[in-house]
Amino acid sequence: MTRNTGEKAEGLAIEVRRQLGAEAVTRFLRTLPAFRTEADIPDRLRELLDRLDGAERGDIGWRRR
Repeated sequence: MTRNTGEKAEGLAIEVRRQLGAEAVTRFLRTLPAFRTEADIPDRLRELLDRLDGAERGDIGWRRR
């Protein structure tokens, strides 16, 4: 991969992450059935999802104990 191609790929990855992180996209994705969580999922799975949310926010409590 040439330097120019690598720079384009990196720029594209940054742009995709920026757009996927946008609040409007997040709201839209939550309306889609594939991106909704079920209300009756097992407690262990709910705990893991909560830890994942914390990791994405940068909370300290998600780290391995």
